[in-house]
Amino acid sequence: MDRFAETEGKRAHDPLYSPRRAARATATGFPVGEHGEVFAGPLIVGAGPAGLAVAACLTMRGVPYALLERYDCVASLWRHRTYRRLRLHLPKRYCELPLMPFPANYPEYPTREQFLAYLEEYLRTFGIRPFFRSDVISAEFDGEFWCVRVKEVVTAAIDGREAVVSSVTRDYYSKWLVVATGENAEPAVPEIDGIDIFKGEVMHSCDYRSGEPYQGKKVLVVGCGNSGMEVSLDLSNHNVHTSMVVRDTVHVLPREIMGLSTFGLSLWLLMCLPVQTVDRILLLLTRLVLGDTARLGIPRPSTGPMELKKVSGKTPVLDVGTIAKIKSGDIKVFPAIQSFREHGVEFIDGKTEDFDVVILATGYKSNVPYWLKENEFFSEKDGFPRKPSEWKGKNGLYAAGFSRRGLLGVSIDATKIADDIGQCWNDIGYEKHKTK
Repeated sequence: MDRFAETEGKRAHDPLYSPRRAARATATGFPVGEHGEVFAGPLIVGAGPAGLAVAACLTMRGVPYALLERYDCVASLWRHRTYRRLRLHLPKRYCELPLMPFPANYPEYPTREQFLAYLEEYLRTFGIRPFFRSDVISAEFDGEFWCVRVKEVVTAAIDGREAVVSSVTRDYYSKWLVVATGENAEPAVPEIDGIDIFKGEVMHSCDYRSGEPYQGKKVLVVGCGNSGMEVSLDLSNHNVHTSMVVRDTVHVLPREIMGLSTFGLSLWLLMCLPVQTVDRILLLLTRLVLGDTARLGIPRPSTGPMELKKVSGKTPVLDVGTIAKIKSGDIKVFPAIQSFREHGVEFIDGKTEDFDVVILATGYKSNVPYWLKENEFFSEKDGFPRKPSEWKGKNGLYAAGFSRRGLLGVSIDATKIADDIGQCWNDIGYEKHKTK
């Protein structure tokens, strides 16, 4: 008898056992893998929106799971690495997780605090209880099961404060592994010549909260994605002397056109028109609303925004007021950085400027290559599935939240993964053993 059958056989003879109860028990802290046995259901790594969505979908299919999270909370990126003014960039109907819409009284673009409240309610609704402080060190397929090695941190209250007192390493085994650590697991910090000699403050945008502490200072934001644009806007709104580096071409679209969501409009147009035609329409409307961004130092790629998203995954920036600040001169735009100096920066056009603070809005990266011992489905280069929008690999390996389609992509991935695992569960899971 193999390890899976042995473990399953023991549980199949439990008269109180039911698949739904197992799902609830696992979600509420049922200990799994304590002695290296095979866990009946899938292991999910990461308790961000993707991991929560998969957990909820599995629960509704009666499949138990273990949700492993390295931090002490869910959605740690949203909770600890985002600026205060953050709102969802897309209308809420495109950002809800499976099986639960946003509250009707939420605005069209929920705030960071509202989204976190929504996630907490999602946990309560589906009885999701992740295993917190469980840092996955490695995961490898041994020919029969996924062996996931986890470092679990033990804490205790000392002098009124929670402190780490010990750690233990455990091995978990399962037929299924769901990678839900997402596209933005770690800050991406580029190497820039001379940055070590700069005497001002250098920080990544993940550590930025508000422009209030920087009033009266000269701040340079490196990067013009959605984060770079919004951090620049927030700084300017706090009367900070703000500049922004545009290192490459980028599509900037208004968040809304004639009162309609630009994203929603593009989806509607794509249902009946070729992507190139949709791009021409979007760029024409954008020109009418925002003007020629190239004249502001923000040149556009030669490929249209929707086509570029399709072939490369590069998302267009949705403007919420930054372009107007650039036009008014409240935000200056500079080209790429040549090198840092002690008190400032030299740009590739030869100009130099002094700054007090530099904020690197240079995005995030996947951390999958650091712990997953697999390079056929996931790329070792960037930690994404090798094929765009791919969610299923071999040997029970899945990817949730790597489609570069935001929260909408997360919901699609989670539903597909739960359906697939649920079908396998019906074929080889508890029901099979109960009928013996």
